[in-house]
Amino acid sequence: MFGSSIYFRDREAFTGGSPQAVYEELWQRGQKARLRTRAILAGTALVLGAVLVNGVFGVAAALVVAAADTALHWWVHHRSHVWRRGLRGDERMARLLRYTLELRGHRVLHTRTVPGHGTIDQLLVGPGGVWLIRNDAWHPDTEINRFGGRLFIDGRTRTAMTRELKETAATAGRLISERAGMELKVVPLHAVHGGKVKKDPFTADGIVFARPLRLLLWIVRHPHAALSPEDVETVARAAVHALPIGGRTMTSEAA
Repeated sequence: MFGSSIYFRDREAFTGGSPQAVYEELWQRGQKARLRTRAILAGTALVLGAVLVNGVFGVAAALVVAAADTALHWWVHHRSHVWRRGLRGDERMARLLRYTLELRGHRVLHTRTVPGHGTIDQLLVGPGGVWLIRNDAWHPDTEINRFGGRLFIDGRTRTAMTRELKETAATAGRLISERAGMELKVVPLHAVHGGKVKKDPFTADGIVFARPLRLLLWIVRHPHAALSPEDVETVARAAVHALPIGGRTMTSEAA
């Protein structure tokens, strides 16, 4: 079990009894079972390879099977690392944006405030349009699916969450448009960190849901506007003024 940490005092994930701590404890308990299963699989591959081909092939097959099983379990555990650290995924998305779309001429604003709706994670402005990105990290066993065009998380709809995200994007679009002097649409997107997502990206309640990298690919492949480099800078500057940090407003003189 985890105790408190001087580095994560305010993070519930690092306190005993939290879902993250329980998950980590269960993962550690299952280590012997995983090793036993890996040994059985590798041994089976060794015998079959030696019988069907030769001893060298059998050893190689055993090593490949063991490596593949190790990689699979590492990937399963790694996919939940954002949730296990008690984070929402906005920091991870910020890093991905920095090394991908920002290098392609996109501008990103982080943790801006949309009046009346609170703080957003990222606002992305690029040649293909403007997007508002929300990040959420989920327990590895959480089912995130679409049924009948609606979002279901563990079998329950999240209408309030999706409605608020769409309203936030609409308000941001209106404020930025007024400031930039051009008609703009802000498209809401939801980056899913962890959980079980089938066939992403998918659209539910009018919002695209996907894992971070797939979401970035979706953005590139689905432009909804045509902005020149000058337009991108104009819109980004307008967003800086229209969407303050921590509720602060910026005056024209501050520009």
